[in-house]
Amino acid sequence: MSLTRRPIAWLAGVAIAALSVGAQPARAIDIFPSRPIKIVVPVAAGGAPDVVARIVADKLPQILGQAVIVEDRPGAGERIGAELVAKAEPDGYTLLAAPPGSLVISPILFSHLAYDPTGFVPVTVLTSGHLVLVASPALNITSLADLVARAKANPGKLTYASPGIGTPPHLTGEMLKLAAHIETTHVPYKGLAPALTDLLAGHVDLMFDNLGNSISYIHDGRLKALGIADDARIAELPDVLPIARTYPDVHSTSWFGVVAPPKTPPDIANRLSAAIVEVLHMPDVVEKLHTMSFTPVGSSPAATAQFLAEESARWRAVIVTAGIRVE
Repeated sequence: MSLTRRPIAWLAGVAIAALSVGAQPARAIDIFPSRPIKIVVPVAAGGAPDVVARIVADKLPQILGQAVIVEDRPGAGERIGAELVAKAEPDGYTLLAAPPGSLVISPILFSHLAYDPTGFVPVTVLTSGHLVLVASPALNITSLADLVARAKANPGKLTYASPGIGTPPHLTGEMLKLAAHIETTHVPYKGLAPALTDLLAGHVDLMFDNLGNSISYIHDGRLKALGIADDARIAELPDVLPIARTYPDVHSTSWFGVVAPPKTPPDIANRLSAAIVEVLHMPDVVEKLHTMSFTPVGSSPAATAQFLAEESARWRAVIVTAGIRVE
């Protein structure tokens, strides 16, 4: 199931309906929340997950009647923040707003984690964004077909950057290698910024990047867009072909999900989901997210659980087939 293809109004209805089912007086939901809520973001301040979380947190008090605080807890590939939330009280006052790493990728890459990702209670998917395959103009490659032909003629010589082993840009690069039967050399960096800097300088050849990071460089000619990791064209780059039309298995998005600690009551998860969906439907929030090249999603807890399961299966197939290991 692709959450980005469900209208936000429909998802809002699902979340609100889930909230209303079986409502009874004198339950915890009737007084929740009664104090400030903390949203933990497992990456550094200023990154897209942090900005998206703050956009939502700024509006939630209008609906929930309580302050909502964003706390950045970066480190260990998002695992520090995730562990903190996993061990928090299951009362809805501590939430995790995270990219795929801590929720669906780390459990596959690491045999031992200090938390159980499957124990989190799904709340909602906040946003989804596109990953674009960009190349240095110095390569003189103008299309995905050109890239594949060059890679097959020169196995292992083309290099592709990523913000680190096991990140969605890295795994999407591996996904393309498997689908196209090509060999390129992965060059991991410690974050998107240094990877993009080296790509712009021509020190590496290729990279899957979040659309919002690269779009200005594409428009000014400093990067060449070769494809979108999706199966449909996008308005921002209408002339760039979807990679999935040639290689159907290459489908990847940049998304952020919200989960609550294990054993959080369903009523509280539904209440939080409905509130966040309402925020994501606000015109000014939609506009802010669109300026970052993100699409608001807003899903019910049940739909979020299904989405996380599908994403986990997708990345497990790539990691196992490619034999990816973390040293």
